[in-house]
Amino acid sequence: MQETLQTLVGGLSLGAVYALVAMGFSLVYRTMGLVNFAHADIAMIGAYAASTFYLTSKLPFAVAMLVAIAVTAAIGLVIERVLRPLENKDFDLMLIGTIGFGIVLQAVAILIWGTTGRAVPSPLRSAPLDLFGVRVRTYDLLVMGVAALAVITLAWFLARTKRGAAMQAVAMDHEAATAVGINVGRSNALAFAIGAGLAALAGGLVGPMLYVDASLGGALGIKGFAAAMLGGFGSIPGAVVGGLAIGVLDSYAAGHFQGYSVLVTFLVFTVAIMIRPTGVFGERTVSRA
Repeated sequence: MQETLQTLVGGLSLGAVYALVAMGFSLVYRTMGLVNFAHADIAMIGAYAASTFYLTSKLPFAVAMLVAIAVTAAIGLVIERVLRPLENKDFDLMLIGTIGFGIVLQAVAILIWGTTGRAVPSPLRSAPLDLFGVRVRTYDLLVMGVAALAVITLAWFLARTKRGAAMQAVAMDHEAATAVGINVGRSNALAFAIGAGLAALAGGLVGPMLYVDASLGGALGIKGFAAAMLGGFGSIPGAVVGGLAIGVLDSYAAGHFQGYSVLVTFLVFTVAIMIRPTGVFGERTVSRA
């Protein structure tokens, strides 16, 4: 029983990271109707940047994370600005453009940081907590707390601020939003920047849990994408539920099937998607093609 609970805590921690990645995917998709295939590589850049500012520049971990988020948000703005002339004109070319940006980001990461990667020590040196016989790493609690704060902040931004309301309006009908004076390009740029920031937050948090190298984006991106689909692409609550579900499933599969854990995880995911193709909260459909 204790081992099961311990696996559950580890799965929720990793699931919180997948949820952040999935939220970035969903935010851009619900605003622009675009799947940003560079999102995973932005998370990888965020992980490298956070580890560099933390280990090399000796900044406090929290400050290193904030700087990494700012760097990747700027990258998101650049991507959106380059793709903006294609918005509502050539959707396929926009998708190919995001794939191209992903390849460029991987090449840039190898040029700057090399191919060997790096291990990032946990910023919390304290011993694991003993909660009713279950040993819980303090860093796992930190990851879940930060992810929960990010979810609450994003929900507040979308529901309570003028910019958030504009993004919601663009997501529902970008032509009507334009007609009432909303700057669609600015909303799209903000969605890209926030999505990239969430990717950096996920990448920076996962650094002390996994090994940071150029392939990190692929591992995070595939499971984050699966989480977004499982929850319902474009749904923020769905991204959270899907991320936690994939994290817990991945954790239990790793404990019971070792080398076949990824296979088991995606077999279960495939069955779930076959049963409910739109995902848990997937009633929304967004198409700008």
